[in-house]
Formats: sequence, C-alpha cells, structure tokens
Amino acid sequence: MKNPPNFFALIIGTEILNRRRDDAHFDFVTKILATKGHKLSGSFIIEDDPALIVQTIKFIASQPNPILFSFGGIGSTPDDHTRKCASIALRNGELNTHQEAKHIIEETLGKDAYPHPIKMAELPKGAKLLDNPVNNMPAFYLDDRYFFMPGFPQMSHPMVTKILEKIIPEKKETYRYTLTAKCKENLFIDVMNHMPKEVEFSSLPKIAKNGWEVSISVASDNDDLAKEAFEMYVDVVKKANIPYSLEDK
Repeated sequence: MKNPPNFFALIIGTEILNRRRDDAHFDFVTKILATKGHKLSGSFIIEDDPALIVQTIKFIASQPNPILFSFGGIGSTPDDHTRKCASIALRNGELNTHQEAKHIIEETLGKDAYPHPIKMAELPKGAKLLDNPVNNMPAFYLDDRYFFMPGFPQMSHPMVTKILEKIIPEKKETYRYTLTAKCKENLFIDVMNHMPKEVEFSSLPKIAKNGWEVSISVASDNDDLAKEAFEMYVDVVKKANIPYSLEDK
C-alpha cells in the first residue's frame, strides 16, 4: 500500500461485554501487528446491535486508509448481523447468494446445509472469500481492506495471519527510545508541543514510592529523527538535574 495503513479491530459479541466469554482478539491482533512493525489505530468491542455495528463500520471506513479486522456475527443464527450490516455500511444494503460460498457449504455439510447454514452464503455485493481452516465455512472480505471473520479465535486468527502475510510481506522497522525520570510529566510539555508529526511519543506517569515518575517514549521509522526527538527530552532532565534511566530497545 502506498499510504501507511490504519488498522482497526471490531470485536462483536454481547457475550464478551457481559463477561460470559473472554475476548482473545485484541491481544492477538496487537501482538501479530507488532511483529510487522505496526499497531492498531483503534479497537472496538460492541454488542450484537445492528445499528451500532453499521455505524461502527462506517466510522472505521471514514478513516484514512483503513484496514478492518472484524470478528463475530457472520453465522446463520438470528443474532448474527454482521453480513447484513457490512452490506448496509459498505454497499447497497442487499445480500446476494455467493455461488462459491454456497457450493462450499453444500459440499461440506450436505443435506445439513439446509435450512439454516446455507444463509452464510448470503453476502454483500463484491464479497471475496476467506478460507476457514477449521470447518470450511467461508468468511469474507470487501475492497481488499474490510475483513469479516468468525468470532472463534481458532478460525479467525489463522485468517489474520494469512492476510498480513499478503498485505505486509516485510516488517516495517520502528526505532524506539525510552527514558524514565524522577519527575512529573509537566516538565516535558513544551518539548511535546514541538514533536515532529513523524514521531510517535507517549508519556506514562505514575506515583512511585519516592514520588512521581514518568516514562517518556519516542518512536519513528526514521532512526535519526527518533534520536533527535529523544535527545530533546534527555536535555530537559539533564538541565534540571533530574535523575533518570534509559531503557533498552
């Protein structure tokens, strides 16, 4: 992709919000993106509410160069709304029988494909299929950027791995530098206001046994720029004679 992608996770399931099931997707997606030198721009856990699903997909689609990994709601039970919601948010709202998906479901389940599982072949216009490594029931994607997968981690996580191997064949290098200083983060606000837009920075304050501490971290895919930005923070603590320590990369 010419422009840097913004990755989003959409985790759909009332059972996660009411704690009947623990989420496994956020942790997995953040870790596998990190192996490629990327991170999530946003993650959403929402209930099985069609209007909310539609609006969340629309919001993600409105962001610059979005890549969406959506988990859950593509089955054939009455609370599986994602196929229809994806069509409303990204297409004309209609679902059409995807002939390849229909064939896969019939071949896999035989007569048990009817009357309900076959509904999983009703997909938005232009949908392409994702292979399911567990039970052959296909997932789908739109526009090479919106990926809709089952809620089961055993099915969806291999799909995400395969997708990332295709769209990010090589890892993006990120250079990060971090210090922890014995002070409040307010000391660094003037420096923060002068950070280049190409530099990601974070300030993580905490109350330690001996008073305030703050961890300052800067990162960029340009090592020289990351070092230059980091030295601005180091200069602040040195001039104020504040104890600090550097963290290994």
